[in-house]
Amino acid sequence: MKGRARITPVGAHPVRESSPSRPVRAHPVRESSPSRPVGAHPVRESSPGQNAKGIRAQGALLREAATVHVGYAVPRAGLPSAISFRRWVTVALRGARRRKPAELAIRIVGADEGRALNRDYRGKDYATNVLSFAAELPPGVALPLIGDLAICAPVVQREAAEQGKPARDHWAHLTIHGVLHLLGHDHLETRQAEAMEALETRILASLGIADPYV
Repeated sequence: MKGRARITPVGAHPVRESSPSRPVRAHPVRESSPSRPVGAHPVRESSPGQNAKGIRAQGALLREAATVHVGYAVPRAGLPSAISFRRWVTVALRGARRRKPAELAIRIVGADEGRALNRDYRGKDYATNVLSFAAELPPGVALPLIGDLAICAPVVQREAAEQGKPARDHWAHLTIHGVLHLLGHDHLETRQAEAMEALETRILASLGIADPYV
């Protein structure tokens, strides 16, 4: 269809693919001191009414800034809700300092579809945890579309169990990881990896989730 955005696979790098005991970095990173979670700015004390009003205003702003379409190609029992995915996307966009509106789709897939996508777009015949497909918009088309994510449910659940971490935390990490790829972050080189992993860690900390790379 004329004017349709083309989706190109980028950053389709699994967070870890090898040892089942702990997450493996795509590149080594330096040890760093703990940093303040993204968005953890001190605020003045206020009344409950003022707090509620501020929360409602912030929620409206975040809803306006991000449009997230979530689809499930597998049974939803035991998986995060669409609301959770939208929250993680919003936090990732905010942590990456994305000021413009953004629209993306997340598809939760099974092992067969995950394997087919990884084989067709990366030439690797196995299911991986998350694949990022960035949107390439035709010249002159001004849309907030940033791309699509495909997250393989059985791989995510298995990795969380192998790594001894809450499944929900791993889902949040992979969602944020994928969104950052859609925004242009990558870990092909050491400096890129250091910057991306540090940003992921700060964003996850804002959700109360521990550093996934230690």
